[in-house]
Amino acid sequence: MAPHSSIRLRPSGPDDAGPVAEALARNRAHLRPWDPHRPPDYFTARFQAERLADPSARRWLLADGTRVVGEATLSSIALGAFRNAILGYWIDAAYLNRGLATRAVEEVCRAARDELGLHRVEASTLLANAASQRVLRKCGFELFGTAPLYLHIDGEWRDHHLFQRILHNGPPNQAS
Repeated sequence: MAPHSSIRLRPSGPDDAGPVAEALARNRAHLRPWDPHRPPDYFTARFQAERLADPSARRWLLADGTRVVGEATLSSIALGAFRNAILGYWIDAAYLNRGLATRAVEEVCRAARDELGLHRVEASTLLANAASQRVLRKCGFELFGTAPLYLHIDGEWRDHHLFQRILHNGPPNQAS
């Protein structure tokens, strides 16, 4: 993250469950149009502790001091010949239009390449999510298709644009 900003991107840890639950509860209405249906317990520290401990994903938090103001996640991480992950992210409604999503996506892609040895990162957006599409394009993602009825978001199956970023063209790590 930029040195002049008080907001830092850092890996999530077990002690983050409470602040993440608070951030998600605070942003429930803001995120509803972009998210699947969330049961009430999703917004609890207990649920978030389980989610943050899931070894199948890597999560980074945007934090303004102790206040969580966003998250970026790599999930469905595949190694071997594919070396791919799916990127998701969100930003607190009070922190929009500060370049935080762009900075987080860039840093997570760097970690995907340099720390995980991934070749490709994929992301999807609802067709109407122009802001997220701008972030992805700024970060070097290319639109490669549109998937009809791709995800169940805000109560309906919805079409999504599919984006990808090729991180490098070198051979996969032979140890994985």
